[in-house]
Amino acid sequence: MTIHTDHPFVPAEGDKDAFRRLRGRLPAPATVVATGEGRARVGLTVSSIVLVDGREPAVTLFVDPDSDLGEALEPGVRAAVSVLQAGDDWLAEVFAGLAPAPGGMFTVGTWLDSAWGPRLQDRSWCGFAVDEVREVGWSHQVTGTVGEVGVVAASGVAHARGRFHDLG
Repeated sequence: MTIHTDHPFVPAEGDKDAFRRLRGRLPAPATVVATGEGRARVGLTVSSIVLVDGREPAVTLFVDPDSDLGEALEPGVRAAVSVLQAGDDWLAEVFAGLAPAPGGMFTVGTWLDSAWGPRLQDRSWCGFAVDEVREVGWSHQVTGTVGEVGVVAASGVAHARGRFHDLG
C-alpha cells in the first residue's frame, strides 16, 4: 500500500478547467434555497445568487436543472432563501449533496415552515415567487419577486477556493 500526500481525485494543474478556476477565486454567498411542504420539501446550496433592489425587489439564482430544486422551481412556485452563517459548513455540504444526512437533509439545522417554503431559524432570509425560469449555460436561471425579508444580526459566509469564510 502506498500513501500519497496529494488528493487522488484532483486533476493535475494543467488539466483543470480555467473557467472553474476563475469562478473559484470569486467569493460567492452561501445560501440554501428551499421549497415545498412536508415530505415534498427540497433544497439546494446555492452560491450563484443576486438580490436586486427596486420597487419590487427581485432575486435571480442559477441552479442545476437536474437537482430536485431545479426540477421543482417553475413560475408561480414559492421558495425561501436562507443565508448561511459561520458554522453552517456541514449544512451547506449536506444541501449540496456532498455530505450524508441520515433521516434526510432537513434533519440538519432547525427549519421553520413559512408561506414561502422552509427556511432556517435564526438566519437572514427572503421569500420569493418564481416569475421566470430559462436555460443559461448548464444551469437554470430562476428569477423571482421577493415578497418577504427577515434579517438577523449575524453576518453571512462566503465560499471561495473550496472554503467558507465568515463575513463578520
